[in-house]
Amino acid sequence: MRWLIVPPLLAALVAGGAAPAATADDVGEVARAGQWQLGALRLPEAWRSSRGEGVLVAVLDTGVNGDHPDLHGAVVQGPDLTGAAARGMWGQHGTAMASLIAGRGHGDDRRAGVIGVAPAAKVLSVRVTLENGDPLRGKQRAGGGDALAEGIRYAADHGADVISMSLGGGSGSWEGSASEEEAVQYAIAKGAVLVASSGNDGEAGNRKNFPAAYPGVIAVGAVDRRFKVAGFSNRQDYLSVVAPGTEIVTADGTDSYVVGDGTSSAAAMVAGVAALIRSAHPGMSPYHVRMAIERGTRRQPSDGYSRAYGHGVANATLALRAASRLDLPASGLARPGPYFGGGPGGLAPVSRTPVVTGMVLLLVAMSVRVVVRHRRRGRDAT
Repeated sequence: MRWLIVPPLLAALVAGGAAPAATADDVGEVARAGQWQLGALRLPEAWRSSRGEGVLVAVLDTGVNGDHPDLHGAVVQGPDLTGAAARGMWGQHGTAMASLIAGRGHGDDRRAGVIGVAPAAKVLSVRVTLENGDPLRGKQRAGGGDALAEGIRYAADHGADVISMSLGGGSGSWEGSASEEEAVQYAIAKGAVLVASSGNDGEAGNRKNFPAAYPGVIAVGAVDRRFKVAGFSNRQDYLSVVAPGTEIVTADGTDSYVVGDGTSSAAAMVAGVAALIRSAHPGMSPYHVRMAIERGTRRQPSDGYSRAYGHGVANATLALRAASRLDLPASGLARPGPYFGGGPGGLAPVSRTPVVTGMVLLLVAMSVRVVVRHRRRGRDAT
C-alpha cells in the first residue's frame, strides 16, 4: 500500500478538516466523515440486507491490532508465520486493512472512527509478511519460505469464509509458486472466497502480481473519487473489479488513523463485500460469490471488460442483488470445479430421472420411426 502516514490531527485535516485543537473524539468523527467509500459502495443501503453477521474474514497481512477502539471485539488472533520477532514495526498495514473490512467505529452510536464494509463480521489475523519499512523484511525475502501458502491453508482449515490478501505493490511477489497456487485451490475447494490486491506497479513495470494472478482469486484494482482508475493500479487480464483506493482513511496504531493510497485498500473493501454476500447467502460457492461481485458493478466498461477496470467498479448493494439472483437453491446453477472451469467434477449433481425418462422416450420414438419406415418400404415394394 502507498502510505501517507501522518499524525492523527493531520489525518483529520486531510480527510476533511478539523480544528487544530480537535480532541480524539473529534478526530474519530472526522475520520468517519473522510470515508468517501461508504457512499461510493452504497453501503448504507447494503446494510439493510447484510452487515456480515456470522462471517469470518481471514486477513493475511502484517498482523492486526485488536486493541484499536474501532476493532474492539472483532479480531481473533491467529499465528505469526513470518518467523520474525514480534518487535518494532508490527501490524500497521494489517490493522488498516482489518478496519476497512470489519471496523465497527466507536463512541456514541459508533458514529466516530472507521467503519468497515462488513461491520458485523469477525477478522482472523494471520501474520504472513512484514511491514514495508521493517528492517527484517529483506532477510525474510532472502530466506524465502511459504508463509503465505501456510496462511491460506490455516485460514481455510479454521473456518474462514473469506480470505483477504492485500499483498500487492512491491510487497507481494512478482513470481508465483506451486505451493501458493495449491493452497489457493485447497482453500477454494473448502469453500473460501479469496480476494487479493492487483498491485501498485501500474505506473512502472505493471508486472503480474501474486497472489492476485492465481486462478480463482478475485483480483482488485483501485479507483479515485471520480471512479477513474488510479495510475498506480496494475492493469492485467486477471483483474476482476476495481474499488476505492485513494485517500482512504484507516485505523492505525492503538487509537490513531492514517490516510493512504493503494490497491490494498480496494481489495480489503471487496473482501468486505464478499463477507456481506456470504452472510446473506451462506451456502453460495466461491465461484458464484465472485460472479455476483462482477455482475453487481457500476461504471462497467463499454465492451464488458477491460484490463484497467475489470468488470467495473464494485458496488455492495448491486452485488447483493446479483447474489440473490444467483443463489443456488433458487437458480440451480451448475457448480464449477476449483479452477472455475467445467472440468471433471465441475458440475453440480443432476437428477438422473429426467435423463433416463428422456432416453426412454427417445428410444420409443426411434422404434416407431423404424416401424413406420419399414411399413412404407413394404408398400413401395408391392
